[in-house]
This record gives sequence, structure tokens and C-alpha cells, in this order.
Amino acid sequence: MIAGVAPRQPGADAMIAMDVAPRLDALRGRLADIGADALMVSHLANIRYLTGFSGSAALLLVAAGDALLVTDGRYGTQADEEVAAAGAKVTIEVGGLAAQREAVKARAAGMRRVAFEASHLTWSRYRALADELGDVELVPAEGAVESLRVVKDVGELARIRAACQIADQALAVVVAKLADALGEQRRPAGASARSGASDSGFDATEAGVAMALDFEMRRLGASGSSFDTIVASGLNAAKPHAKPTAKPIERGELVVMDFGAMVDGYCSDMTRTYSFGEPPDAAQVRMFEVVAASQRAGVASVKAGVSCAGVDAACRSVIDEAGWKDAFSHGTGHGVGLEVHEAPAVSAGSSDNLMSGAVVTVEPGVYLAGAGGVRIEDSVVVTEQGCDVLTASPRELVI
Repeated sequence: MIAGVAPRQPGADAMIAMDVAPRLDALRGRLADIGADALMVSHLANIRYLTGFSGSAALLLVAAGDALLVTDGRYGTQADEEVAAAGAKVTIEVGGLAAQREAVKARAAGMRRVAFEASHLTWSRYRALADELGDVELVPAEGAVESLRVVKDVGELARIRAACQIADQALAVVVAKLADALGEQRRPAGASARSGASDSGFDATEAGVAMALDFEMRRLGASGSSFDTIVASGLNAAKPHAKPTAKPIERGELVVMDFGAMVDGYCSDMTRTYSFGEPPDAAQVRMFEVVAASQRAGVASVKAGVSCAGVDAACRSVIDEAGWKDAFSHGTGHGVGLEVHEAPAVSAGSSDNLMSGAVVTVEPGVYLAGAGGVRIEDSVVVTEQGCDVLTASPRELVI
């Protein structure tokens, strides 16, 4: 176990009820601004947010007085149970595609304009929907539901906290095993050290460590990983979204681990960069120190009302001053919730301001081909006074 991280189980507070019922009314309050009689919701994360339904196939038509959810026969019982548990007032129609289309057409009869989620509806589905609805005018809408999802209620925050705690615990277990495995490299070189396998059976390759993180998160209660786990070591660490390979992790090289857990549909996201057994060379140590200072500056700048571009600038200025402006090649962060990447965007081009109750990441990095890379990331809850850091794993370089 890594010093500084005590074992923590999510506990009963992870299942604090979410206040789902008012969300449909909040969306209805935006129909006039959209200029439509109803909104056709096709993005599954948005449907789950509004109704509690978590199936993989559905459409939701939200009108001023009611809401219609259509899905297929695989999800009839599940839809009834989940929507009832959420307290959402929704009419559910279950059937094949033809029956679903007829239900939507019947409900939209008499409407003049129906909005659709422009970022989530394919062109072919749009054409089919236009044919089905006949004289109803389809109008594009952007971010109508996503903007509601930015501020999390206490139930959502409890699930995100639980996901962060599970990720912390999983990292502590895996890092301890990896440190033990790499400690064996002190002995005369043998087959186990060269292959990435240890006497304990732990697979000390990038792919092995990624699988171990995924397994530990599931073992600790996560329903799965919130995205494909990244483990990148040595020169591979210079790739911000490297895919884990069969490369053995070596003592004294930079290792970037970017991963997250999912609890009841809600995500966590964290990155740590470590070196095992001994520090890397002086240039890599400086990379780490600069990124760590940049990340601290970014977290310190987070506060309700602050511009997302301002948080990005706080991080970027530290790296720019170190001479690595071009080596920080991505935005500083993003929102986290039902999706691991959601609003608001924390980047130089963002027009968003931080709102109390939003969860965002702060994750600056420096990536130098031929030398490796460093990224440090935390998920934080925005408050009126600053922020609450949810990911607690140690940020020191050497394990």
C-alpha cells in the first residue's frame, strides 16, 4: 500500500438518491429558447440523465406536457424499473423499430417544430426521422441537456467520489505490486526481468499493468473502467494517449498511468506519473517538476466564476516559462460525470465559466519525443471558495 492512501470503501453514501424527477421540467423550461414544441433526445447519456434508463437503445421525446421513451423488447422490464426508481414521469413504449416510429409519430402529431440533438443524430437517422414526421419541421439544438448536466447534485457527486476512491485504491494495490516486481531487477538479470514477468507472477508490462488496474477497479466495486486505461513507459510516455503494449516497464523510467472507474454510470479520471526504484535522469526530473508546478497552479485557480480559459492559462504559463510551450499539446481538462469527457471544456478556446458543483479535471502535461512524457491529473469539484480534490493518490515522482 502506498503511504498516504488509506483503504476506503465507497460505502452506502455512494448510493445517495439522485433527484432525477425535476430534470425533465428543467429541460422543458428551455424549449422556448430552442424554438420548438419538443426535443428529440437521442444521446444515451442524456436519456439516462433525464429518465434513469441505462439501456443501449432508446429515443426520448420531451414535450411541454409529457415525455415519451421508446425502446425495444430487450429493455421493457428494465425501462419500467429504472424509470420508476428515478421517479421520472415518462410514458414508455416498447416494440420493434416500426412500432417505435409509429409511437413517436403519433405523439408528434400536431406539433409544428421538433428539435433534435444535432451533435448526436446521424444524417441517415435525421433523414428517416424527417420522413416519419412528415410536415413537422426539424430544428437543430446544441447542448440543451449537456448544459443541465454540468452542475452535479449530491447523488451524482457521491457516485463520482466513490469512483475516485476506487481508482485511488486500485492504484495503490497495483503500484505496490509493480514496485515489488521491479525490485527484482536489482538481482542478476534473468528471464523474468527481461520478459516483464516477476517471480510473484505479476505482469510488469504496460499491458499487464493496465489489465491489473482494470481488474482491481472491478474487484473493488466498479462496474467497469470509464475509458480505455493508458499505461505508457519510457519513450512511449511521450504519446499523450498511448495504447499499452507488451513493453516491460523498467526501473528508473517515466511511467504514465491514466485511468478511471465507473460507479452506477458515473466516471472518475486520474493520471499519475511515477518512476520506480530510482529517479530518471535530470532532464526528466525537471519535466516532472514543471508539470507538477503547472498542475498545482491550475488546481489553485479553480473557483466558481473563473473562466475555464483562465484555468488553462494558469497551467500553460508555467510550462511556457519552462520553454516547453509546444510540448503541452492538449487542453488542460474537461468535465466528468455520466461521460468521462463532457462539458465544460477547460481549454484555451473555451467560453465556459466554472460553476459551483461542476466536476472537472486539471491535467497538464509535457511530452518530448526521445525523452518521454509527464502528465498529472486530478478530478476536482468546483466550489464557491475554490475546489475539492477528489483523487488522492500521491503525486511524488519516485516510488
